[in-house]
Amino acid sequence: MECLAVPQLPDGSNWVYEIKLDGYRAVATNSKGTLSLFSKNRKSFNRQYPYLVQTPSDLPDNTVIDGEIVALDDAGRPDFNSLQHSRNQASRICYFVFDLLVYQNRDLTQLPFTDRRQIMSSVLKFRSPRIRMAQHFETSAEEMVGAVRQQGLEGVIAKRKDSRYEVGKRSGAWAKYRLNRGQELVIGGYVPGAHGFDSIIVGYYRGKELVYIARVRNGFVPATRRQVFAKLQPLVVPDCPFVNLPEKHKVAGATA
Repeated sequence: MECLAVPQLPDGSNWVYEIKLDGYRAVATNSKGTLSLFSKNRKSFNRQYPYLVQTPSDLPDNTVIDGEIVALDDAGRPDFNSLQHSRNQASRICYFVFDLLVYQNRDLTQLPFTDRRQIMSSVLKFRSPRIRMAQHFETSAEEMVGAVRQQGLEGVIAKRKDSRYEVGKRSGAWAKYRLNRGQELVIGGYVPGAHGFDSIIVGYYRGKELVYIARVRNGFVPATRRQVFAKLQPLVVPDCPFVNLPEKHKVAGATA
């Protein structure tokens, strides 16, 4: 089931809220004692996160749960950067469970969300600190947003109490509200310099046109510059990909 992005968090007694976790959505199953993790596209996460599936499983046979793979920082907040470098951050990786879809071969997807949560809380107990139950909160949208903003978290998920689990659908019964609404940018080139590049050139797509926004120079140490430069080299193209880039002759073009 997908979350619908909304400009304003829905409010009222029919809604409960969860913290938006900055991780990878994953469904976990236990079949004949074997725990498996799958992405939204049904690709296995088992090899990528072996320390999760090798954890002694408290999940009953023929049971399916929905959740998110998350890396936590020192303060216990989701850290997507650590998740992307999970090989070096294995101790920080956890799986947060927020829904129970099938319990011992019984399909629960047509039950209201609050009923599924109640069953989940009563029948599932996880001894491993790597597998945790995600919390939900019954409060006002304003108070939830204020608390999440104070903690510097990414956003809020709102779920209707009576919502059924609609596989693959984005009906609006689940909604997501981002506090951090940054623009997603594309690397379109770089300015040559020490350790490979002096700065990277970023922009965004307006239709099929790549529009220049800025040069980004800060935040790179020499080792990172060399790593990024090595990844950019196979992507270099002869023509500048931007439609409005000033001083094109100083920039090496690349697509990413």
